[in-house]
Amino acid sequence: MFSVQRSSGLLRSLSSRISGPSSLSRIQRSTYATEIQQATKSPDLTEALSRTSALFKTYKPVTPGLRHLKRPLTPHLYEGRPLRPLTVARRKNGGRNSTGRITVRHRGGGHKQRIRIIDFMRTEPGVHDVVRIEYDPGRSAHIALLKNRDPTAQGTKLWNYVIATEGMRAGDTVQSFRSGIPEGLVPGLVLEDKRKKKSGTTTTAANQGAEENTEQSLALGIFRALTLKSGNVLPLRLIPPGTVIHNISLSPQGPGILVRSAGSFALVMAHEESGKYTQVRLQSGEVRKILQDCCATIGQVGNYLWKNRSLGKAGRSRWLGRRPSVRGVAMNACDHPHGGGRGKSKSNKHPVSIWGWGTKGTRTRKPGPKGPKNSNKLVVRERPRGAEKKRKT
Repeated sequence: MFSVQRSSGLLRSLSSRISGPSSLSRIQRSTYATEIQQATKSPDLTEALSRTSALFKTYKPVTPGLRHLKRPLTPHLYEGRPLRPLTVARRKNGGRNSTGRITVRHRGGGHKQRIRIIDFMRTEPGVHDVVRIEYDPGRSAHIALLKNRDPTAQGTKLWNYVIATEGMRAGDTVQSFRSGIPEGLVPGLVLEDKRKKKSGTTTTAANQGAEENTEQSLALGIFRALTLKSGNVLPLRLIPPGTVIHNISLSPQGPGILVRSAGSFALVMAHEESGKYTQVRLQSGEVRKILQDCCATIGQVGNYLWKNRSLGKAGRSRWLGRRPSVRGVAMNACDHPHGGGRGKSKSNKHPVSIWGWGTKGTRTRKPGPKGPKNSNKLVVRERPRGAEKKRKT
C-alpha cells in the first residue's frame, strides 16, 4: 500500500518538474487535440465516396441522401469566399409582405447567404482579366470575377462580377465595347449607321467603290475576329446574324435583362434594312425585335448541366429556402378545387391552381400579334406551344 502511494507521488512530482510553468491547461490541450483530430481526418473522404463520370459526380449510397445525389463536375470553381465589397447581406422575409401575410408560398428557412452584386451594365471599357470563376447561391449560373487593367481604376471600377460564359476560365480576358469602339482598333475600318447612310447621299466612281468595299470587308473581318469573343459586350448592330448571345438589354442605356439563367442563349436572326431593329430568337423560341443600339454579351451562359442535377433528398431543398408544397388532391374540398372525395382524384376537372385559374397549358395572357391590340408589337413570332412545341423537341 505504502509503495503504491509513494510511486504515484514520485510520478506526479516528475511530471510537474518536466512540464514546469509552461504546462498546457486543460482547455488548450482539448483545443490542440481537436485540431490534431481534424488534421488527421482524410481530406479525400468525399473523393473516396464519389463516383466521377464524364459529366456528373455521383456518390456511393452510404446514406439515403447520397443515393440519388448527382452534381455537375465543376473543378474550375474557386473554393474560397467571395469578394466582400461586392456582396450584400440577404435579408429574408419568408414570402411575407409588409403586413405579415404570405404572398409567395413555399418560401422560408434556408442557409444564410450573401447577394453578389453583378455588373449587368458593363460600361467600363478596356481589357479585363478573369481572376476566377465562383459559385453564386442567388442564381443558377456561375459568376466570374473581373479585374480592370487600368491602373487608375478603383473600387467597383477595378473589380466586378459578371455572368460566366460557357468555357470561361481564370486567365481569360474580356472587353466591353458598350461605350464605343476605340479609335485605331482596326486601321481603315468605317462603321456606318444604316439610318445615317440612308439619309445621306454620296457619289463615287465605280473602281474606287470596289476597292473601298474590298478594304472595308477585310477590315470588318479583322474587327469581328478581335471583338466576337465569348464574354465581350457589343451593340446588336455590330453582331452578325447567327451569333450566340446572352444578357440582352431592352434599352440602349439599360442593364442586361434577357437570357441570364444557366445554359441559356439567344440567336441573332437578322438585321432589318431600316437599321432600327434586330430580330433575336430567345431561349423560349420567341422571335422579337430589339433596338440595334442595345447591347448583348457574346456566348452561351455557363453551367449548362445545372438542369440535370438531382438534389438527392428533401433536406437540400430546405437548405435552398424552399418549403414543402402540398398537392391539391391531398387537401380538403374547402382548401382546393381538387380536394375532397374518396381516393386520389380531381373528378375530371381541368388542372387549376388553389385560386381556381387554369394551369398546365391554359393561356392566361395573349401577348404578341394574337393578343390585344398593341399589347406587344415587337414580337415577330410567338414561342411554340402544344403540338408545335412537341414537334420541335
